[in-house]
Amino acid sequence: MKGRVHSIESCGTVDGPGVRFVVFLQGCPMRCLYCHNPDTWNTDGGHEMTVSEILEQFEHKRSFYENGGITVTGGEPLLQIDFLTELFTEAKKTAIHTCIDSSGIVFNQNNSTFLEKLDRLLEVTDLILLDIKHINKEEHEKLTSHSNDNIIAFARYLEQKNIDIWIRHVVVPTITFNEKYLRETGRFIGSLSNVRTVEVLPYHTMGVKKYESIDKEYPLKGIEALGKEDLAQAKIWLSEGINEVRKNNT
Repeated sequence: MKGRVHSIESCGTVDGPGVRFVVFLQGCPMRCLYCHNPDTWNTDGGHEMTVSEILEQFEHKRSFYENGGITVTGGEPLLQIDFLTELFTEAKKTAIHTCIDSSGIVFNQNNSTFLEKLDRLLEVTDLILLDIKHINKEEHEKLTSHSNDNIIAFARYLEQKNIDIWIRHVVVPTITFNEKYLRETGRFIGSLSNVRTVEVLPYHTMGVKKYESIDKEYPLKGIEALGKEDLAQAKIWLSEGINEVRKNNT
């Protein structure tokens, strides 16, 4: 089996525990306004690689990943669920820690075939980094061109399956830097029993140059990167939302 790979990063330090071998798969249905990798959207882009070719690269520096493992991101890696399952199945044969960075946008709880495939994948997955773009359904659609129904359902499904997740949430001035939404996001996170880490990430403008390089206009042109003080405040609001729910559940 071959997968469509955008690129590989051999020294990922923000994509799960330890130092990670990060595989960026091609293709994504979402169109996040702050996406800094729009060149991963096209499902026909990138180049084809086999599972063996990817694991061979990993093995060349295996000692380097002793406390880490493989993270597959994108794009949206679940678009290539069959390839991802084969990759992780082979990785687990040699005790490699496996992690998926996903928004969960392709999750479909009404599709039995998809759920069967997902369950097989989860059997060989140690951790999922779940990106929550926006907690409000309508605002999520403005930000990504999709509602967040599948993402919320995916988080609940992972909880049912007792799969460890790290939550990631990007705070964007004028969009998600909002007390009401951050507290609501925190309350949702606090309601999940399988969350191991929460990462509140400041919006940056790294995507500007990428858009320029592919001759596209950057959607959030003019919005400045989130400052340190605003990031600290965002973390407070989100934490208070988490604690509110957990306190009521004790």
